[in-house]
Amino acid sequence: MRITSKILVASAAVISLAACADNSGQSEADKVAAEEAAAKAAEPVSLVGAAQRNENFSTLVTALAAADLGSTLTEEGPFTVFGPTNDAFNKVDQTKLSELLTADKKEELAALLSYHVVAGKMTAADIAKAVAEGEGTATLKTLQGGSLTASLEGDKVILEDEDGNKSSVVVADVDATNGVIHGIDTVVHL
Repeated sequence: MRITSKILVASAAVISLAACADNSGQSEADKVAAEEAAAKAAEPVSLVGAAQRNENFSTLVTALAAADLGSTLTEEGPFTVFGPTNDAFNKVDQTKLSELLTADKKEELAALLSYHVVAGKMTAADIAKAVAEGEGTATLKTLQGGSLTASLEGDKVILEDEDGNKSSVVVADVDATNGVIHGIDTVVHL
């Protein structure tokens, strides 16, 4: 009986040590680099930084740079950005999109993108509350001077521009130090 107990205790110790062992094959330098990358990813960033970190917004980042709006969206704010996702930009005629990204269309692109930005930070919950208080809709004034009408279809936020074009929020509450981004599935006011 004593031998069996000792064998069981020894086996448990070996299993415990094996479970604690690092079998990943990572060097100490790789572990440090991974920890630094994770810490950097957790650092608070501006709206532009948050868009840069999110693979869904790479075309938006390119457009913001082409329109020279990057500096505006790194300012104090706060702002709510209804940022078209890459899929939203893919719905736009690619010839028209390429033209908008040229230097001679910078003002037109800036106006278009500014139509997707609202002063103040509105989370998805804030928008839903505003819609409820507005008895089904909430009008949001854009930095461009136009307005977006927000409504709900189930639990999904729907935006309608002044021309009647609609877009759905598909990525909500991408937080930033100076506001929030909501990814939308259609470029509005185009």
